[in-house]
Amino acid sequence: MAEEPIAQELASACIGPDGSAIGMPQLCGEWVGNQVFWLILTLVAIYFVLSRVALPRIAAILAERQGTISNDLAKAEDLKRQAEEAEKAYEKALVDARAEAQRIAEETRAEIRDEVAKAQEDADRQIAAKTAESEQQIAAIRASALENVEAVAKDTAEAFMGALGLGADRAELDGAVDQRLKG
Repeated sequence: MAEEPIAQELASACIGPDGSAIGMPQLCGEWVGNQVFWLILTLVAIYFVLSRVALPRIAAILAERQGTISNDLAKAEDLKRQAEEAEKAYEKALVDARAEAQRIAEETRAEIRDEVAKAQEDADRQIAAKTAESEQQIAAIRASALENVEAVAKDTAEAFMGALGLGADRAELDGAVDQRLKG
């Protein structure tokens, strides 16, 4: 029976008679010191592992990412600046092209106006020449017609006088027709 008091001494409020824990062992007040020791030891081990291994790797990755981000931002700024310069150059080229197109259009209009003016002058000259030629032809036709009218009038007068049975001198008939034609 001597063993029983030792067993009772070893038995505590947290261990049952069969040696199993009663309730939650973490909440047993007799084991708190032991639990605090292992907690501190575990935390120190985690701290050293984190501070010597994990955190430097994470810091290196963060620094690398920050460098990549900085480089990408610098490249983006450079590309933005280049895009702005390209846009300015495009706008300038567009303005120059419009001005050049306007100049070419104005030159073409001026050339067309000159060609039209020349063509109109040539046409006016040709028309004036044709008009003068036509007027000469008309004057010649009128003169010829007047001569023909005079000749026809004289012949008609002579034929009329002959038809009436009156004898008339050709010179008298010509003088009477000339006098009548003059007015």
